[in-house]
Amino acid sequence: MKEGLRENYVEALIGVAVVALAVWFTWFAWTTTGGGGRANAIHVTAIFPNASGVNVGADVRVAGLKIGTVSDQRLDPASYQAEVILAIDPSVKVPADSSAAITSEGLLGSTYIALLPGGDTNPLKDGDTILDTQGAMDLMGMIGQFVNRSGGTPPAEGASTPDSMGGEPSATPTP
Repeated sequence: MKEGLRENYVEALIGVAVVALAVWFTWFAWTTTGGGGRANAIHVTAIFPNASGVNVGADVRVAGLKIGTVSDQRLDPASYQAEVILAIDPSVKVPADSSAAITSEGLLGSTYIALLPGGDTNPLKDGDTILDTQGAMDLMGMIGQFVNRSGGTPPAEGASTPDSMGGEPSATPTP
């Protein structure tokens, strides 16, 4: 029996190392994505007309620095707007009149909520609501508008236009 243990000692150590690495990776992924959340976080609701791209675990930032995460989101049945619950670090005293905007790190970057601090001396409290918000921009809609408007400028007055029968352009008489 002792010979079997000696032969498998290295394999057992490798197995323990693999299990420890798996536990560390799970903990790291959980805390990095905001899955664990902070037990003493301040929970604030932000009402957005469009919350596209924001998911549970998304960052909440002030001046580009992470101060919290999105902990929940739901649809308000009365107004049909998105209610996004933000879990904010209590050590950061965000003014009560702050505004929130959904933005991204770039064209292919992740989406996050940027808090823009106001001037109020009172900080946000647990259960407060941020009403001054800017929803997500519809990037595909903006690209479509750009493509559709890129055909040039409208014809100048007095320029030739196609006739009503679809034939050759005719000169419009100038007065």
